[in-house]
Amino acid sequence: MKMLSRVLVLVTLICSYTINAQTVDEIIDNYFENTGGVENWEKIEGVKMNAKVNQGGMEIPIEIVQLKSGKMMTTINFQGQSIKQGVFDGEVLWSTNFMTQKAEKSDEESTNMVKNEMNQFPDPFLNYKEKGFTAELVGTETVDGSETFKIKLTTTPNIIEGKEVPSIAYYFFDNENFVPIQVQEEIKVGPGKGMVSEIKLSDYQEAGGIYMPFSMTQGVKGQPGAPINMDKIEINPTIDDSEFAFPEEELVNEEN
Repeated sequence: MKMLSRVLVLVTLICSYTINAQTVDEIIDNYFENTGGVENWEKIEGVKMNAKVNQGGMEIPIEIVQLKSGKMMTTINFQGQSIKQGVFDGEVLWSTNFMTQKAEKSDEESTNMVKNEMNQFPDPFLNYKEKGFTAELVGTETVDGSETFKIKLTTTPNIIEGKEVPSIAYYFFDNENFVPIQVQEEIKVGPGKGMVSEIKLSDYQEAGGIYMPFSMTQGVKGQPGAPINMDKIEINPTIDDSEFAFPEEELVNEEN
């Protein structure tokens, strides 16, 4: 009887592993099929998003640009000024200091972390195996009343304080529409180190043949987040490379 029980347990484990291995790819396949198809996703060379962030009841317009080359930037329009944050030209990561209004380069560690994420565009699940990533279905969870599949995605590790640190994020896919409605990831550097960042995604709409979330709430798990509502998402926009370049004035000052 014990032997039979052991055999049944073993068979159950094997079947469970096989089903999970198949199911995680089925979830991902359904996700891309429901949001425009892999072929259309692979044609994406860049994305520009115009949105408003709600901070303390105040709506702040922002523009987010991400390109397949790895270049990216966020422009915040506040009190008549355009302030660039998280600008990456493929090599240099920089932001405008809110106090001095001067462009400042980020440290090497932060820059390398951004470089590691370049191959996640336009979606980390797109051809994830070819990128060396792994995806694992770790269970199901209820998120804001919706039943979801919880998928653990492991991407390129980062080097933090001289040590290799795994890069792991958890995606919660709605089990009816097969789209992610929440993403959680531990914060590895900065003031929030050790806390879990949480992004909630909703209101999927079509933009250039691709369905993307037009509503997000970004913050820390267990705390109120900042709502971000998209006004427009443009696929494959025309962006001049000079927009990503570190300002020449700051370069001259650094050399002097």
